[in-house]
Amino acid sequence: MEPNEAQELQEEHEQAARNPSLRPVSFTMSVLAVLVAISTVLGHRTHTEAVLAQARASDQWNEYQAKKIRLNETQLTSDILSILAVHDDKAKKLMDGYKAHSDKWGADLQQEEDKAHEFEAEVRRSERKANRFDLGEALLEIGLVVTSITLLTRQRAYWYLGMGFGIAGMAVCVTVLLLHL
Repeated sequence: MEPNEAQELQEEHEQAARNPSLRPVSFTMSVLAVLVAISTVLGHRTHTEAVLAQARASDQWNEYQAKKIRLNETQLTSDILSILAVHDDKAKKLMDGYKAHSDKWGADLQQEEDKAHEFEAEVRRSERKANRFDLGEALLEIGLVVTSITLLTRQRAYWYLGMGFGIAGMAVCVTVLLLHL
């Protein structure tokens, strides 16, 4: 909500306070303004969660890639040593060491990949939640604007319509609690 919009709403609110029949409209506008602020903050926090989860997923994929490169280089070195057919004890120990590293890193790769996929799923969940908050915020803002038209036209139909948008906006925001997937 822009600062000039807030001032206009304040002026309309003061006019409505002078007219007792419009006090419920004024109260509704105040409640809708608070709900808009809450949904805005929650939406921004959820977008931040998505960005942080994406950073974690990228870091995890980088970890996966580093281990994959080490594994490939170790296997390549092991293959080269086996071709050279060096049969002394030092070469055998070196080959066994490379084999142990290859086995360990091979097992770690699947774990790293699974973690990265979990972080990506978290990104998708956060984005879905943020989208819901954004939609709820938009509906609440529409409700606030439509309700304010009541102050200008003195027609209660706009108040009811604005409350309808407000209820729809609240319902969409509440559905974020139901999103687990």
